[in-house]
Amino acid sequence: MKNYFKTQVLLLLLLVSVTAKAWASQVPPADSVAVKGFHLDMRIQVMQLPALKKFAAKLAGKGINTIVMEWEGSYPFKNEPLIANRYAYTPAQVAEFISYCKQLKIQVIPLQQSFGHVEYILRNYKYAAQREDQKDFSQVCPSEPELNKKLFTTLFAELIATHNSPYLHIGGDETYLLGHCEKCKKRAAEIGLSRLYFDHIKMLCDIVVSMGKRPIVWADIALKYPDYINLLPKQTIFIDWNYGWDVNHFGDHAKLLKSGYEIWGSPSIRSYPDNFFLTDWQKHFKNIHDFIPLSRSLNYKGIVMTSWSTSGVYSSLFESEGDLIDLYAIRHVYPLSGFNILVDYYLQTLGTNKVKPVDDFIADYCHDTFGFDKSKAEQFKKTLFAAPYSVQRGKVVSNTPLTVSNLLDTAENTLKVFKSLAPAKGAQEYRHFLLMARIRVYYLTFMEIEAEVNAPTFTLDKAPAYAAKVKKLMADEHALSAEFNALNGGFIHPAAIAEENLLRSQKVHVMYDRLAKIK
Repeated sequence: MKNYFKTQVLLLLLLVSVTAKAWASQVPPADSVAVKGFHLDMRIQVMQLPALKKFAAKLAGKGINTIVMEWEGSYPFKNEPLIANRYAYTPAQVAEFISYCKQLKIQVIPLQQSFGHVEYILRNYKYAAQREDQKDFSQVCPSEPELNKKLFTTLFAELIATHNSPYLHIGGDETYLLGHCEKCKKRAAEIGLSRLYFDHIKMLCDIVVSMGKRPIVWADIALKYPDYINLLPKQTIFIDWNYGWDVNHFGDHAKLLKSGYEIWGSPSIRSYPDNFFLTDWQKHFKNIHDFIPLSRSLNYKGIVMTSWSTSGVYSSLFESEGDLIDLYAIRHVYPLSGFNILVDYYLQTLGTNKVKPVDDFIADYCHDTFGFDKSKAEQFKKTLFAAPYSVQRGKVVSNTPLTVSNLLDTAENTLKVFKSLAPAKGAQEYRHFLLMARIRVYYLTFMEIEAEVNAPTFTLDKAPAYAAKVKKLMADEHALSAEFNALNGGFIHPAAIAEENLLRSQKVHVMYDRLAKIK
């Protein structure tokens, strides 16, 4: 009898064990990605506070626990008041936003560029001694350690005092002027570019660590010049940003993985080649689809989606040889308000270990948001992905031979299809796609004119006819600007909307003024 009961107990234990294993096999593995983030770029197109809070609430509702705020000139520094620009938040607004995010269980990580991309600081001649170049104000000179330490200690201290995160992002990417000035050339010849870069980054990281926080650094330059990467404190975190290229795009990726530092991954929903007249939707969908699973497979501890309003390269307007009037962002991108479909794909992909194919996601999104059936959703996708090519000096940048006229035909057809689909719901969001398509037709119409007037066949007698074409195109600007204002009026500042509308059409007006004077 005892043997019988013993056998029954063993069989029961075996059954429980098998059942437990079967159940465990159905449960997804624990998510190694602790930091689920979204980066907000406030270099241009600064979001108004209500829009900022609304966006944060949407992110929180989908599992985001981190916002990386690249405040740039929108942060109201008290001890360095020249840095803030006309779109700067008040201290009370900053506190309100961070407090609101805390209620949403979102930490806000401040991003303070501290090497490259600091033209908004160095534009003021107060900081002239820290410039790597006296014409290109984008980078501090790492051979001025005392001045740099004083400035960034001040900025870091203010940011840390107001934010609720254990991290501070110090930037460190795209230091294109590394080793440029005479002091840095001499040092680079002696110690190398890697040591020149990491000496400065170490100084910044040490400041952050001394304040009880963990420094975060973009990984591109560390990948390019990795020799002295281990100079940095062990608390440092690298963000491996990858917008759709091979993992060794910047350098030997294996060296970053073997460095021992914590790594986060970062895809993008707005980046090159995007501008006001072009969005490469397919590239960004693929980037999300491919890179988030790769980040998980590499055991990255965080994923942060970037969304760049501009490339961060500026055109300088000088009053005289050494006196700057203003800086203008060279490449503008349509505001974040028009990218809900990509934001939602990122949020859905980040929230699961099983990535939904892009086609399936777009079909579901179109059904839920616009009321499209499968056929209309497929038309929408094909139209959205059509011919994402830019134009440079009258030539289409593509792998297959195309003329500007070919590209314009595609853009006109895109607009036609978007109009014909007629969503049953979600009309407000759909208007963004229509407006972007209209802006692209406007732009390519001008690019076709510009290519023709720059051709060898252009002669004096043709000028009036082309001036008339440009004037006709200019007649569309009011409607485009009015719709842009209607869709983004509560999202970014009115003055920023006016500037976007002006810059979008400025090239057209310059061309008209030149052609109209030719008799």
